Amino acid sequence: MSSHVGTLLSGRYRLDARVGAGGMSMVFRAFDTVLEREVAIKLMHRDIAADSDQLERFRREARAVAQLNHPHIVGVIDAGDEADGEHTTPYIVFEYVEGETLKDRIRRHGRLDIPEAVAYAIEIARALGAAHAQRIVHRDVKPQNVLIDQEGRAKVTDFGIARSLTEEGLTADGRVLGTTDYVSPEQALGQDVGPQSDLYALGVVLFEMLTGEVPFRGENQVAVAMKHVREELPDVQVRRPEVSSALAAVVDRATAKELDERYASDADLIADLEDVLGIEASRSGQATGEATAVIRTLPPSAQRRLPARILHPARIFLLLALIGMGVAIALIFAADRTQRGTGTPDNVKAPPDLRGVSLCQSCAQDFDPFGTDGEHPDQVKSVVDRDPNSTWSTEEYDGGTLNNKDGVGIYVDAKPDVAARSMDVVTPTRGWRGAIYVAPNGTRPRALDDFQRLATFTARKGRNRIALDTARNRFRYYLVWITKLPPEGKRVEVAEVRLFR
Repeated sequence: MSSHVGTLLSGRYRLDARVGAGGMSMVFRAFDTVLEREVAIKLMHRDIAADSDQLERFRREARAVAQLNHPHIVGVIDAGDEADGEHTTPYIVFEYVEGETLKDRIRRHGRLDIPEAVAYAIEIARALGAAHAQRIVHRDVKPQNVLIDQEGRAKVTDFGIARSLTEEGLTADGRVLGTTDYVSPEQALGQDVGPQSDLYALGVVLFEMLTGEVPFRGENQVAVAMKHVREELPDVQVRRPEVSSALAAVVDRATAKELDERYASDADLIADLEDVLGIEASRSGQATGEATAVIRTLPPSAQRRLPARILHPARIFLLLALIGMGVAIALIFAADRTQRGTGTPDNVKAPPDLRGVSLCQSCAQDFDPFGTDGEHPDQVKSVVDRDPNSTWSTEEYDGGTLNNKDGVGIYVDAKPDVAARSMDVVTPTRGWRGAIYVAPNGTRPRALDDFQRLATFTARKGRNRIALDTARNRFRYYLVWITKLPPEGKRVEVAEVRLFR
């Protein structure tokens, strides 16, 4: 086909203008002369269509994506083949989305409003979840493949069709395929690509929405891909200090290099993003644009963080009724709650077969047996207040050491005692080393020798879930003992300490 524009595919679809091109295909704005509506046509490059394996993959995956029906996925309408002499070129017909790509939006605005960025990440994650449920992996999640329609909604395109990399690795026939700005480490190494690879790419997209730029630059795409393999993403809070610790933790976990440290499922990522949207909208006191629409879809655990003025009007009456019920319940159980404690947040998913341990507001204590002034005792309630944005921190120490101390820490009092099987340590500080110690009911511990060690760990930003081998023994005191500061860091912050039994 020497000239594409003006061509009538299958006697029905008129190609009006080329609007995009990639390594595998070209995209045209087209007109459906039968139903008299605008559509988008993805036309496979002739040289790639000549490869029987690529051709079959294109057709097979087009059929699979056509089964997806989701408000945040660009829908497939039709597919066919266009004969051109001895050659046959396949095409796919999509719904036409009037608007711009997310990449264009970032280029125009730079950093997006934080609630707006989180809202788009939620919509993209929901779309990915729908595809993953059908065993379809996108493989090329990037802002260029997210369309923002005229109503402000995000709609993901190119599901299971565009590929950044081949199965054989970074190159094929001497050329690099696609962009590597968002490529997961395993994809860059030519390893198996699964749903978690898409979640990594979405984490990088979220980073770009928040900072206005991709995390890595390099001389070529291979160099960028290797940075995704070898280097940690820059700290999003350094690039944009107003980002909350909770949101930074989501970015860090989504972009973890190791699969067992990354979000294991779309549902887990979506739950954290929904909670973060509630946090961010509450902090700003307002929500605009697509954030408002997404807020209306949030579960109650995230909506309860929001000021009434940014909730959907239909929910306000219900919220007031719930508040009234809550006051009545609180009056009935106030005395019991004082003893039993605050519990764990409703949106925190406990490990399998375990449940949260209630910890009261006065059940945290700083621990500095080798010092004299303590470690910010006025901040200790922050680790049991169920707010991931409030933190307790150590004092500042120079030179990456603890001034020759063996350690400092903070412990929680699970009175009278409990056989905890797991602990969450939520921290905005990554790279520090620590250990978990326990002590039985009795005299309050004064020295490290009063405790026994159960586990050691190196902290990553966000939630660190640590298995505790208590052999079913019951302990009252659970100590987070900090033994080494992070590289180039002067202090450690801890946002939450949670126990599960």
